[in-house]
Amino acid sequence: MKFETEYIEKLAKIIKEQDLTEISLEDGEQAITIRKDVIVSASPVVASAPVQTVASAPAAPAAKTETAPAAKEEKKKGTPITSPMVGTFYMAPSPDAEPFVTAGKTVKQGDVVCIIEAMKMMNEIKAEIAGNVVEICVEDGQPVEFGQVLMYVE
Repeated sequence: MKFETEYIEKLAKIIKEQDLTEISLEDGEQAITIRKDVIVSASPVVASAPVQTVASAPAAPAAKTETAPAAKEEKKKGTPITSPMVGTFYMAPSPDAEPFVTAGKTVKQGDVVCIIEAMKMMNEIKAEIAGNVVEICVEDGQPVEFGQVLMYVE
């Protein structure tokens, strides 16, 4: 399958109309990912204008994930704070700075809990609820996926 410009434009239109952040397609040795820049502010996710198209070489098979056990863990550990985008997770504003939060720390709604770097943009992730950070599920500098649990707050 050759990805025609018209087909790519249709995918970009779907992202905009459906308020999606990313679409990825694979066909044999070809793969395409189209994603929209996302900026997180005091309100939930706010999207910026440009849509970027990234075509890549051979794609690796997608890993299968189980969702049922994760749902049970969430109930035990508190409310999850999830990643609103694909990017790199950072616990502090700079390598030599103190982390935004640590396990056991109390956070208020709106407090910055981490940064996710996506497309060379640093996006502050804020707590949607107040409570104690029970567990941080991601290591500093680790890549994260959209919807991945970053930490639990109860």
